[in-house]
Order: sequence, then structure tokens, then C-alpha cells
Amino acid sequence: MTVAISVENLGKRYRVGEREPYRSLRDSLARAARAPFRVVRRLRRRGGKPREQFWALRHVGFELREGEVLGIIGRNGAGKSTLLKMLCRITEPTEGEARIRGRVGSLLEVGTGFHPELTGRENVFLNGAILGMAKREIARKFDEIVTFAGVERFIDTPVKRYSSGMHMRLAFAVAAHLDTEVLLVDEVLAVGDAVFQLKCLTKMSEVSGSGRTILFVSHNLDAVKQLCHRGILLEGGEVAFAGTPSECVERYLLGVRDKGAVGDREISLRTHPGRTSKATGPIRLTGVTVSGPDDAPWVARCGEPLEVTLSYDLAPNVAPQRASFVVTFVTLEGQRITTCLSSHTRGAPISVDKSGQVVCRVPRFPFVPGFYTVTVGCFTEAGASDGVYDAAEFEVVGDAFYRSRAVNSAKAGHVLVDHEWTTLGSTEMLDGE
Repeated sequence: MTVAISVENLGKRYRVGEREPYRSLRDSLARAARAPFRVVRRLRRRGGKPREQFWALRHVGFELREGEVLGIIGRNGAGKSTLLKMLCRITEPTEGEARIRGRVGSLLEVGTGFHPELTGRENVFLNGAILGMAKREIARKFDEIVTFAGVERFIDTPVKRYSSGMHMRLAFAVAAHLDTEVLLVDEVLAVGDAVFQLKCLTKMSEVSGSGRTILFVSHNLDAVKQLCHRGILLEGGEVAFAGTPSECVERYLLGVRDKGAVGDREISLRTHPGRTSKATGPIRLTGVTVSGPDDAPWVARCGEPLEVTLSYDLAPNVAPQRASFVVTFVTLEGQRITTCLSSHTRGAPISVDKSGQVVCRVPRFPFVPGFYTVTVGCFTEAGASDGVYDAAEFEVVGDAFYRSRAVNSAKAGHVLVDHEWTTLGSTEMLDGE
């Protein structure tokens, strides 16, 4: 079978604090001619000390054959998105090379390549042209794309008026339906409801079955196991493991548990790798603690109280703020279970002055035993102020939720629900309440 993607010793190095500008061919040739003198000038300007370097990706190599689906997983900052950007020729590698056979379609961000002032119809044709498709090819697939995205009613509306979900659905539909031989997908399932996620998985299965090649990056480990033929685990920019998707997921989860902060009283969020790049508000989350009964950190008991404590700082010289805090509970496979928002229960934002702590308390925690993570954030009236994905991991133990002490397995669901059973014509409770 023909090799669709071949990657050999691929690496990307950045200089800390330096931006990577766009350059034309003329700029690149001029830069190469000036290179020896530029090094001397930089060393002189910085007192003989070169700028600190950081390898986002290094020594990465693999082959992907036509029709295969390769899943790439890893923690935030492992180098997954950097790899896809180099394969898409958005970022130039520092070392090594990557060869791709055939036309490439990519979905690296929601609505990549879409112009907000153009309508959905115009953006479909524009995005298809960017991907190298002829107009007649796009026209032939147009109705199928629009139906899949579910935006028929708004296809002639400027996309700047689309919701983020509509934007994402149309962007994915274009990338998935156009006739490219290779499809690169980065976290497309992170946005959208469960119904559309299922449609995405089904479509990608159909695409791979038709002989197209897919490289799939996701934190949704269940989707990786379901969709992919092979897997790669990235750690610190290097390939830590390659094998079946199930083997990669198991290896990843072991690493998450080994590197967890269980036993520490509070996890510092000041330099946490999961902090969102959009976190630019006046309130910064500085620490998180998850504790169960008897104030035991990082262990919750099923059916008993759980507390998530968030520490925060208000930026200097900033007036007191009114803020809402949020805690989202997530499985290690990346499945969101539920979200607790302070304004939902308090009915009003929390007054924030300088530094402090807020506590989210669940009186009777309903999760089945297992390992989970929390994603945390805060919002002001101006919008999102801070957010940290996978801020901390904790374990749920015990079986005290039901009177019978029976606990469902995770295969039947993650959340236990209070319920009652009665016989018809009788108020007598059945066993197993």
C-alpha cells in the first residue's frame, strides 16, 4: 500500500520571546544572505548571550499509509498542534522533513480560512479553492456539505452572524466532504454537541473507508480508540510510544496518574500548561484543591460532600470586580460530565477584591468510582478572564450513594441519580431504591 505521509526526524525550535514573522520568497533569500552578519549582531546586542531556545517538537518520525487513520494524543504542550501545522506547511520545520502524497485538507481551528464578512455559501467556495479544489468539484458537493452542517436556512447569511457551533459545523463539513486525499484534524470534537460529534465520527469513518488518509489529534480518547487504526503518544515534543490506539491511551492514562499532584495540598496554576491563551482578564486563578470528607485532598467519596477550592489574584491597580467562577468535571478520556457555575446557584456574581478563595461544594457527589479532572475558569462582565484546562486530577472511591451500596460501572455511565421505584397501585418502595 502506498505511503501517504512520511515524517523523518521532524523538529521545530523556537526562541523564547521571539515572534516568527511571515516571509515571502524574496525575504527568505535576503535573510539567508545576511545570516552570518545577523548572528554576530545578535550576540553583540545581547552581550554575547544567545536567546534561550525551546524545542516544541523533536526527533518525530512515522509513516502513514493510504486509508489509515492515525491518532495523536498527549498532554497540553506535547507538540500535537505544532506537528499538524508543519504538515500543513503553516510552520517551517527546524530540522527533518515531511512528505505528503496527494492534496491535503485541514481543520486546525474552528472556521480556519473563513472570512467573516462573506456568506456561508461564499466561504464554502473560498475554502474549497484554498484547499486546491476546482469550482465544479465544490459545486458538486455543495448541497451535501450544507445538509451535513445543518445550516441550510442561513447559508446566505454572513458567517460573522453564525454561532460558534454553526461556524464549526460548516468548517468541518467543507474539510470532510471535499476531495482531498489527506485530512488533518485537530480537536474538531472539542466544540459542538454530542449529536454533531457522533456525525463527525461517522463521517470520518466513512472518509477513511473510502481510501482517504486521516491524521487525528484529540483529547477525546474514546474517539481515538473508536476511529483510529494506530496511535502515537507525544510527551515533551517527542514520541513516547507508538502502537495500537488502546495501548497508547493506556500508556497516556498511566502517565497522567503518575504525574498527578495527589498528595499536594494545592496545585499551583500560575505556570500551568493548561492555561488558555485567551486568558487576559484582570483576575488570575493561582491554585486549585479538590477535597472530600475529612478534608482529604484529591480523593472524593461517592455519595458524600466534595469541595473544589479556587485561589485567585486580582491584577494590581485594578478596581474591584464582579466575577463568576466555573468548575467543569471531565473524565480522563476528555468527556465533559457536568459544569458548576457560581452565578447559577448564587444568582449574582461574586465581588472580587485583591486575592482570595472561592469554594464550589457538591453536597452529595454522584460520580462512579474512577479518575477525573477539573477544568476551571472565571468570567467578568467584560468576558472570559482566565481558564485552565485539566487543572487537577482526583479520584472517586466508595459506594455510599445508594442504600443498597450498589454502584454502576463506568460503562453504564459516570453519574449516579437519586430515583425511586414503585409498583403500580402501591406506594410501597421496591428494593434497590
